[in-house]
Amino acid sequence: MTKSGGTTKPGTAKASDIMETADIMRLLPHRYPFLLVDRIVDMDGDRSARGIKNVTANEPYFQGHFPGNPVMPGVLLIEGMAQTAGALCMRFLDEFEEPPLVYFMAIDKARFRRPVIPGDTIHYHVQKMRNRGRVWRFRAQALVDGNLVAEAEVSAVIVDSIET
Repeated sequence: MTKSGGTTKPGTAKASDIMETADIMRLLPHRYPFLLVDRIVDMDGDRSARGIKNVTANEPYFQGHFPGNPVMPGVLLIEGMAQTAGALCMRFLDEFEEPPLVYFMAIDKARFRRPVIPGDTIHYHVQKMRNRGRVWRFRAQALVDGNLVAEAEVSAVIVDSIET
């Protein structure tokens, strides 16, 4: 049975391999409008996953990027890839009360191939390259309709929340 009461077909994702927005928000400190992944599917342990973002015309960044020709900022594509990777590795940390912070350490080999516009559905494919303790490195791609729109290698460190 899936969370919605249905069953999965052979060869499809199991309910435990799917994270909805509420599940992601338990793992990451990001909130709207800066939570840039709606759902995560096809998780393979801490090795790989696919995040999904439905891009709508109501996204706040479209008001200024660019009026009359809305294009999703490339840095937000990288952020969406990183959030997908961050949620994947957070599933394997010990229990925590508040989601820890995930800080970028590096963004390498970033390339942008084509614009992402309202109505697109982005599939963030992330694959772990390595991790050591709380430092992780992922190879990531963003695809729309099976076409590569952006790619990068991202490194991040997970730190405990800092009291202010």
